[in-house]
Amino acid sequence: MGFLRRFNTVRSLYQTLELQQSSSCLLRSPRSYSTGFSNVPQFYSQGQDKTHCLYRTENNAFPWTCRNKMALRSTMAAELLIIFNGKKFMATQVKAPAQARKMGAQVSMNSPGFVYEPYAPRETIPFWKRYFTKTGWRRTKDDVKSELKSAYAIAKLRRSGYSKNQFYKEAVELYKEINTLVANGDKTSLRKAVTENMFSALKNEIKQRESIWNKVYWEMVEPIVKIRTLRARLIGVDKNDLNKVFIQLTLEFLTKEKFEAYDSKGAVVAGDKTKEVLVRTIWVFEKSLFHPGAYWRLCGRIKV
Repeated sequence: MGFLRRFNTVRSLYQTLELQQSSSCLLRSPRSYSTGFSNVPQFYSQGQDKTHCLYRTENNAFPWTCRNKMALRSTMAAELLIIFNGKKFMATQVKAPAQARKMGAQVSMNSPGFVYEPYAPRETIPFWKRYFTKTGWRRTKDDVKSELKSAYAIAKLRRSGYSKNQFYKEAVELYKEINTLVANGDKTSLRKAVTENMFSALKNEIKQRESIWNKVYWEMVEPIVKIRTLRARLIGVDKNDLNKVFIQLTLEFLTKEKFEAYDSKGAVVAGDKTKEVLVRTIWVFEKSLFHPGAYWRLCGRIKV
């Protein structure tokens, strides 16, 4: 019994010490948060798989491309938690290139080059588990934190004149434009509608497709069935200027599409353009909030 009492005493002291340490972390000054960096995932093209599909792929690639597996690559970034005016600003700060840091140069970025906190569907958990277990409490805390990040990002975006209805119209037009450009193999025009990393991935997909099919037909049946925002995130690029941020909006599209592929002789080898297929797609759009004349571009696709 004496051993059990001593064990409980040591455990209580350890828990008290952990609580003190966590409290001290939360009460640190804003300056201290800008020094820590964490790993943030990035999409990149890895291998090639010769299997083809018509409308869905493992990496949510376009329907007329071969499947190629996408992986996540870690990129150094920091999560800032800066308290000002009674509000919490939550973003990720991207590290400047090593050469630029050494020279003390100011870096102007066209894109952070990764999708910050990619959206992933959360498994539904029962009420009792959410509120009466440690796992459920942790899940609830993560869900609330994610929603607060999205709410803050949207609030900051609204200050620049954002309108949800107007953005949805623009996003649908971008969806049609990018799919059409990829189907036609128009790399020159495609470069303007997507980020640099996304362009590299799409260019490879077009190359793979052209090695198999000579031509493809793609059409989206309007109006769109459904569109909604799944997530919003801010990415800071200058810890001394909170206005220098990129915003990423993750959208879910539910559309009816037509697809058909042809060989060099014009014969149909895949798909049927007389049939409508219901397609669910998740895309991530990105925009700079500090570059004059910045516009929305596709920066990533999420596996469905």
